[in-house]
Amino acid sequence: MSGDIQTNLDPNMQLLFDNLNVIRHPYNDSDPKAQRIREMLETEKPVITSLSFIRGRSLQRVFFTIDEAQDMTPREVKMTISRAGEGTKIAFTGDMHQIDQLYLNALSNGLIHLVNQREGQSLYDHFALEKVEWPEEADMASDLL
Repeated sequence: MSGDIQTNLDPNMQLLFDNLNVIRHPYNDSDPKAQRIREMLETEKPVITSLSFIRGRSLQRVFFTIDEAQDMTPREVKMTISRAGEGTKIAFTGDMHQIDQLYLNALSNGLIHLVNQREGQSLYDHFALEKVEWPEEADMASDLL
């Protein structure tokens, strides 16, 4: 990567802003829920970072969300979990129908590896959504392509 960390992360931050705007949309600007979202952004919480910047760190007392985990390798999932310090919770999210990595599939990606390896562990829980709400165009593209 060239450029500073913030320059490289800005495209990923836009994903967060887009989703926060979807969440905030039903509320007017004076609503406490809308104000809370604005406050979180102003105080730089949540924090977004690349997985390549967490190696060697220990994340204490945070809620850590890994989105698009279907595109992670089993090694990347292991590296991420091993960053959890005291009081940290990690949520992995992903859609097995949206694997973009050429060398991964529904049986070899890190998310399914995590599900298969952690089932029955006391510090682990897993649930699968049966339907993801997408615009009709996105559903069609997923089904046809």
